[in-house]
Parts: sequence; C-alpha cells; structure tokens
Amino acid sequence: MTLAAVLFDLDGTLVDTLPICYLAFRGALEGAGAPTMTDGDIHALFGPSEEGMLQRVLPNDWERVLPAYFDEYRRLLPSCPVVAPEVSAALALLRERRISTALVTGKSRVTATMSVQHFGLDDAFDAIECGSPQGVVKADAIRRLLERWRLPPADAVYVGDGASDMVAAREAGVLAAGAAWAHGVRATDLKDAGADLIFTDAREFLTWLDDATRGLATGAVSPQRPSSGRR
Repeated sequence: MTLAAVLFDLDGTLVDTLPICYLAFRGALEGAGAPTMTDGDIHALFGPSEEGMLQRVLPNDWERVLPAYFDEYRRLLPSCPVVAPEVSAALALLRERRISTALVTGKSRVTATMSVQHFGLDDAFDAIECGSPQGVVKADAIRRLLERWRLPPADAVYVGDGASDMVAAREAGVLAAGAAWAHGVRATDLKDAGADLIFTDAREFLTWLDDATRGLATGAVSPQRPSSGRR
C-alpha cells in the first residue's frame, strides 16, 4: 500500500490518560452529589464527548458539572506517564517523511487541547478532530479529513486501542490498526471488531510504520501533505 496518512486515537493509544479520565469524571460527579460510578460504568459511557457523557448521567445539571470535570482533568494530567519513546519516534518519523497526520479523538476540544499541550504534541498533527455530545463521530471525521486532503481511504490507516476505533476505521474504509500495547486492551477484542493489523507492542508498530513509509524516505514515492491547516 501507499501510506499517505496516519490518523490516531488519543486516550490509551498515544498516551495513558484513561485512568485520569475515570478519576476526573468520578470526582466531578461526586462533587455534584451524584452516585459513585466505577471505571467500568464510566467506560460504558464512552462514545460521545465528555459533554455528552455528562448529559446522559445528569441531564438537568450537566452544564454546572462540566467545568468541575475540566478542572479535575487539568489537575490530574501531570500524574500521567510521558509519551512512550516508541510512540514519540513514530510521530517524529511521520513528520520527517512528510506523511499527513491527524488526531481523531472522542474527547471534547477542551480536554483534547489540554492533553496535546501537556504532552508536547502541539506540532505532531496536521489536523485535530474532536468528539460530539451526540455520539460517536470518528468515521465521519476520518472521511472528512481524507476528503479535505484528497486522499483515497486505501492510502490511510487509523490507529486506536478500542473496538469502536476498529469499527470507525472500517466504516471510513481505511486500514484499522489495533494498538494492543495500551493498558487493559485485549487483542482478541480488536480482532473481533475487525482490526486489519494488531500491534501488541509499540515497537512493533514503529517497525511496521518504518517499513510502510520507507519508499518516502528513499524518494521512491512522492509524499502528499495537506494544503490546509488544522481545524
């Protein structure tokens, strides 16, 4: 394949932020007097952005609680591990070989921006697409980016750690790559969801990415970069 674009999920895939997502959500709810939720309860709400998640739990009070969630997330961010060296190397390789990159996340614009800035990923992506309170919109976001970049889906890959990420990739027609290196992820779940590729170690992904883009490094293939800036 001619790999012209690589799109990434954020939580669990690029950075280990899932634990603080649970803690921040639970802390904001408890501060509002809502019943305590387990990590599993909170994970079951994933799909829409945090605004949508809160709307489903506190339909009449979510707007008051949302700032508390953002504050908790910001406070907890420094407790997260740094970006894994292999992931940093993969992102650097893509920039060096001038391959289009994007972050496609279900997070809100607020927490996505916090995360990108905290982990020093400001210059890692050509575009950032965030979630919607209405529900899962990743497939639409992927299609929108490829249309903007005038790239066929067959020339792109979406890398994520969730079954829903594999489904979104398949719906958008791009290669579905499972980041099974993420904490708590089962490769079988990714496979059952339709993953084309599964990497149990970020080093495996880096090796594959190097091989898949080697033609660009040697000049055998002309790189394609987006003409427009990030959204």
